[in-house]
Amino acid sequence: MSHSETHALAQMQSQHHDQSHGSVKTYLIGFVLSVILTAIPFWMVMEGDFSKVTTLWSIVTLAIVQIWVHLKYFLHLNFTTDEGKANTFTFLFSALIIVMVVGLSVWIIYESNAMMMY
Repeated sequence: MSHSETHALAQMQSQHHDQSHGSVKTYLIGFVLSVILTAIPFWMVMEGDFSKVTTLWSIVTLAIVQIWVHLKYFLHLNFTTDEGKANTFTFLFSALIIVMVVGLSVWIIYESNAMMMY
């Protein structure tokens, strides 16, 4: 490797040296919250004491909360810094594209199937 390549590589690596990638405390908080948010719906289904509608809405709500926990504590997405905002918007844009590709693919396959049936 030449000196300029080594210098460029060192600069790229040093750009992120001062950023926090999470501590043991934040990972443990995320882990405990994830376990709780998984155990509650599991318990609700296993007990069977709740109506199907209540169970379904509870599972959906807790799943959304668990997605937020994973994004915050494991992926470290936030709006407090400029880089955090950019990372969050990049993630949201990627999620939108994935949802569109999957949704439109399912729609195309469904319509193709419907056309072949008649």
